[in-house]
Amino acid sequence: AQVAAHMLCTLLVNVLAMATKPPIVIAGAGLHGAALAYYLTKRGEKPLVIEQHSVAAAASGKGGGFLARDWGSGPTTQLHHVGFALHEELAAELGIESYRKIPVLSVQPGKRNKATRQICPWLDGDYRQASVMDADGGAQVAPYELCTKLMNAAVEAGATLRIGKVEGIRTSEAAEDGCSSIQSVVVDGEEVPCRALAVTMGPWAACAAEWFNMPIPMTGVKSTSVIFKSPENAAIAPYALFCGEDDRYGTHLEVYPRNSGEVYLCGIGGSENVSAEQLQAGVYPPGEVHADPKRVEAAAKAFSEMSKSLGKPVPDTVQACMRPCPPDAMPLMGKVPHIAGAYISAGHNCWGILWSPVSGKAMSELILDGAAECVDLKPFAPSRFMRTQQGGRGRKRREVSVGEQW
Repeated sequence: AQVAAHMLCTLLVNVLAMATKPPIVIAGAGLHGAALAYYLTKRGEKPLVIEQHSVAAAASGKGGGFLARDWGSGPTTQLHHVGFALHEELAAELGIESYRKIPVLSVQPGKRNKATRQICPWLDGDYRQASVMDADGGAQVAPYELCTKLMNAAVEAGATLRIGKVEGIRTSEAAEDGCSSIQSVVVDGEEVPCRALAVTMGPWAACAAEWFNMPIPMTGVKSTSVIFKSPENAAIAPYALFCGEDDRYGTHLEVYPRNSGEVYLCGIGGSENVSAEQLQAGVYPPGEVHADPKRVEAAAKAFSEMSKSLGKPVPDTVQACMRPCPPDAMPLMGKVPHIAGAYISAGHNCWGILWSPVSGKAMSELILDGAAECVDLKPFAPSRFMRTQQGGRGRKRREVSVGEQW
């Protein structure tokens, strides 16, 4: 009885401590913020997620959702392998209906000829050739479904979602070594206490450069995408297509049929690079990224050439989103070196959907345990873009130069 009473008291103390200490704050409710919230709640945390627009408002709601297990290279190989496996786990845990394995074809545009192979039944128009690109290493998911179900599961487990704009941070006074610690975030002019802050704002993570007083180089790649619906939403044979460049329309189509009877197209050309300065100035705020009508027309013509049964002059859905791309095309995932409790997970480029579960899990481990276990985050350290004086050979505190350099 005494042992049981002691255990109960310990449990109550832990619950009270958890309830009274400031929360972990996540800035951004796209896939990376939602996945981080989900994995934190699985560890008993109740994070506060702050989102300027709405859940999955940008690329996390409008991306293609293609997943590839073996397409990584160098440091990203682990992200592909672990991320691919976690997607299958999440599909079972959360009931993700849009998830499925899918073979991948390489398709060369042009005119059909005697040598043209007929592999995909709805590829019934003109194309020069088709071949199997990846027979068993591809899969897909509708990112909006995944993002909303991750967030809903996190909220059901105790997380809080708040609509508002993160405008800055408050930190403790810097110590002699120049380092401080996070104390609060400023949301719509209100200071919200927190014990940790993770910035998961995609391309808009560029705005945190001023908060953290460090470079966060980020280009937003604004691209148009379209969706066609099959007649009566009929089932479409599962083949993802990666098409060669079509000089007639300026396209390089990627085609992803979904089990909902929809066909998603991207790679339709005309992408616009949006600078970090433009992102910081609010030129394209979340939820306000719109399609290019000329590229919509080009996509419809190019796809209708290849698929007579599914193509048509006007797509059913027209949209655009913005991919976050750092200069080296690798994500920023890790600690802000000079502010204890500050973290960044952004810049995942065209693999943001695939990498979202592994990023969320790894960042939850980093925040709670001090290091990630599921993957090695060192190659993705945000500090890699911090400038040091050329030839500096003085003392350093982690990656930050301290004192005289020579």
